[in-house]
Amino acid sequence: MDFLEDMEEFNIAMENAYDFITGNVTLETLTADLTIQGVESYILPFNPEVENGRDPETLDLIIEHFESVEDYEKCQELLKIKSDSAKV
Repeated sequence: MDFLEDMEEFNIAMENAYDFITGNVTLETLTADLTIQGVESYILPFNPEVENGRDPETLDLIIEHFESVEDYEKCQELLKIKSDSAKV
């Protein structure tokens, strides 16, 4: 695997994480989609069976990624989730 493939996988993982954290994808729909599509994996920077990706460290990693690609709408939504999570 070369650098560009690694970067593409990283970008996919960040997009997937955003969808998962914001509720656009649930563990149930993810599992069903993988089964239907016959795909073996869904790239995420965390294990969705163990955590929901809403811990401060994971959110910071994902926010940093979207800042670097200047996708500030996603940053704003993730920052709101981070703030709401801290209040609980």
